[in-house]
Amino acid sequence: MVVLNDDHNTFDHVAETLARYIPGVTLAEGYRFADRIHRTGCAIVWSGDRDDACSYWDQLDRAGLTMAPLESQ
Repeated sequence: MVVLNDDHNTFDHVAETLARYIPGVTLAEGYRFADRIHRTGCAIVWSGDRDDACSYWDQLDRAGLTMAPLESQ
């Protein structure tokens, strides 16, 4: 699952949202992801089972993060 850089989400919101919805992501890791997203334009924040990915993608999208489309397997 890929989160894209945008002009409307803050570092805090990205980090907190990732820590809230992605299993195993701590707040510190959320900030590292937010920094990577800001510097490179995107980051892979999770990979795994498609059903889980759809659920996490929906949660992040509802929280306002800018997401790349899920790839078909």
